[in-house]
Amino acid sequence: QVQLVESGGGLVQAGGSLSLSCAASGRTFSSYTMGWFRQAPGKEREFVAAISRNSGYTYYAGSVKGRFTISRDNAKNTVYLQMNSLTPEDTAVYSCAAKTGWVTATAMFANEYPYWGQGTQVTVSS
Repeated sequence: QVQLVESGGGLVQAGGSLSLSCAASGRTFSSYTMGWFRQAPGKEREFVAAISRNSGYTYYAGSVKGRFTISRDNAKNTVYLQMNSLTPEDTAVYSCAAKTGWVTATAMFANEYPYWGQGTQVTVSS
C-alpha cells in the first residue's frame, strides 16, 4: 500500500506556471505507475498525465500535451507535474494516483488506480 500527499497548488494568472509534487510513503514507490488527474467544479474527474515506474513511458491528455510535463524521482519517492501556459480551463483540484503495471491503453482510466492523494487546488485567473 502507498500513501500519497500532493503539494504545490495555488493561484496563478493565465499564462503562468505551477509545479505540483506528490510525495509517496513506503519503499515500493518505484514499482508503481503514477498518474495525475483533475476535477473541476461540476465536472467529472479527468485524466491529465501518467508515467511508468522507471519513467520509460509517459502519456498525456490531449488538452495538456505540450504544456504539462510529468516526471518522477524514485530516490525521493516523488512524482511531479510541471504546468506551463496555464489557462482558466486548467482550474481544478489536482490529484495524484498510483497503480501497479503499465498499459498505455488503460493509463488514463481513474478506476485503474487504487491509491489516491487528497488533492491540491489549482486556480488560474484570467
